Amino acid sequence: MQYKRVAYGLLAAFASLASAADDKSDVTELSGETFNDFVKGNPLSMVEFVAPWCGHCKALGPEFEKAATNLRESGKDIKLGKVDCTKEADLCQKYDVQGYPTVLVFHSLDDVTPYEGQRKAPDITSYMIKQSMPTVSHLTADTLEEFKTTGDVVVVAYIDTDDKALLETYTSVAKKLRAKYTFGYTDDAALAKAEGVKVPSLVVYKSFDEGKNIHTEKFEAEDIEKFVKTAGTRLIGEVGQETYADYMSAGIPLAYIFAETQEERESLSDELKPIAEKYRGKINFATIDAKAFGAHAANLNLKTDKFPAFAIHDTVKKFKFPYDQDKKIVHDDLAKFVDDCTAGKIEPSIKSEPIPEDQDGPVVKLVALNFKEVVGNKDKDTLVAFVAPWCGHCKALAPLYEELAEAYRESPDHDKVAIAKIDATANDVPEEIAGFPTIMLYAAGVLDAPITYNGPRTVKDLMEFIKENGKYKAAASIKEDTEEAAPAASEKAEEEDKEDKEDKEDKEDKEDKKDKRDKKDKKEEKAEDKESEDHDEL
Repeated sequence: MQYKRVAYGLLAAFASLASAADDKSDVTELSGETFNDFVKGNPLSMVEFVAPWCGHCKALGPEFEKAATNLRESGKDIKLGKVDCTKEADLCQKYDVQGYPTVLVFHSLDDVTPYEGQRKAPDITSYMIKQSMPTVSHLTADTLEEFKTTGDVVVVAYIDTDDKALLETYTSVAKKLRAKYTFGYTDDAALAKAEGVKVPSLVVYKSFDEGKNIHTEKFEAEDIEKFVKTAGTRLIGEVGQETYADYMSAGIPLAYIFAETQEERESLSDELKPIAEKYRGKINFATIDAKAFGAHAANLNLKTDKFPAFAIHDTVKKFKFPYDQDKKIVHDDLAKFVDDCTAGKIEPSIKSEPIPEDQDGPVVKLVALNFKEVVGNKDKDTLVAFVAPWCGHCKALAPLYEELAEAYRESPDHDKVAIAKIDATANDVPEEIAGFPTIMLYAAGVLDAPITYNGPRTVKDLMEFIKENGKYKAAASIKEDTEEAAPAASEKAEEEDKEDKEDKEDKEDKEDKKDKRDKKDKKEEKAEDKESEDHDEL
């Protein structure tokens, strides 16, 4: 028996050690005191800036952990770190963290770039390994052909040996775009001749469309970047979870081709290909699966039950041009529609509720048609809550938001602050809204640089946010509860209370059990609602 007890004790100890090993994280917890040493001590690192209440942070966490483990096991000298912005506010402010999670890549303390890829372990791992490679690879006759096949889009510069300035400019662009494209160069004139290009030239080799594009004109950084982005984008691509962000950040309008079947999308792509070629580099064209993402049509002011459909979205000016869904999509009609849109002959579509006749309540109701007028007021800082009628957290925010607005209405600075809200599902809004509620502060007279609020949704915290970030630094105060506490009970009263308590004990016990069940159900509902706090459109 003694040996068995010892054996069981050893097994328990080993199990405990194994559990402790399993719990050890490959993601380093960072603070203001350790952050600089972490970045300086690693040639390449990635850091997630998070908040414990953030749903997307919770979803990223295990993926980030897997990626850190993958990188460690691969033998790469790449480390992943984590910063809790509720504990390290100054550090997060230093790196301009305005949303959670924010993920940054550090080559050094002065060389920082945002990570905008997919938040899955394989994507993070692949991205960081690619980042660890040379920004630009020097190519020879022995390596060029293999290098061309290292990615869907590969860029090669054919330059003169002595052209250091061009190589430096090219490298700066490669450094900016390396997350998406692979860059190389050669100074071997014989290789350029064999490829049929003169020196200097840039060639984009790609696994789609025409397979190869050549640039021989201007070689300023802006020209190189534009060429690579244009040549590296499919003539008619596909909008999906992996490509949506790239299209939104491309800086040019996106033409959507909605269709429910693959055959229909391919047919429409062939039909509209000449139009896409005409506007290459000026408008991106892409199909979108109407069965999977048909709801997105509403964001473009299209009907969500009538496909195929077509619309142009100017992602910079936030203009939307839906094509008449009662018309058939054919080349000649679409060509004229696109021509007229680009020539300014068609007014953009604006989805808006009617402008409210009265603004009686403390919270100003915004719609698309009065947004610029109200929010652009030079005399007031405006806090705007972008909400959705189905959002549980928006409903929870409503009474606190009313209290906030009432506090400012009664404040000496009442003429310096407006508290407003807008239904972002019923109105076009100027910002990209990824989740509800989204709260932003527009400093007086500044429409193009709102500051997103990411703190706790309390009246006090919102007041501090407005005071800290508004133009007028307006202040308000929360009403204190003026009701006095009840006096202590006398001994007689306590005795009576005790007897009453005993009489009601059985009844309260039953009610308490029911109440616990109800609270448990509500808690589970609340947890589910919290997890769905952020809503991605695609």
